[in-house]
Amino acid sequence: MPMSGKEEEPEPQKSLKRLTWQYENCLSCVWFSPNDPLNADIMERGICIHPKMKAFELLVSGRDWCNLFTEIRQKQIDILQEKAMKG
Repeated sequence: MPMSGKEEEPEPQKSLKRLTWQYENCLSCVWFSPNDPLNADIMERGICIHPKMKAFELLVSGRDWCNLFTEIRQKQIDILQEKAMKG
């Protein structure tokens, strides 16, 4: 039993808490411009192109997050990947 006197949480609850940070991260944000749109994952680096942040030329990874998150739609992902295949 921990020193606080409270019972420790079961392992599944601990695991869920460790994974919650991956929701609404840069990888799934419309403002994330990854270096490699075809193979982007949470470790991919790219820049934030949000109008308020663009001037700072922020280099972020797919696992980062902020309060300006806007979810990207699958159609937008498809367009980005098609451009990357042509380019």
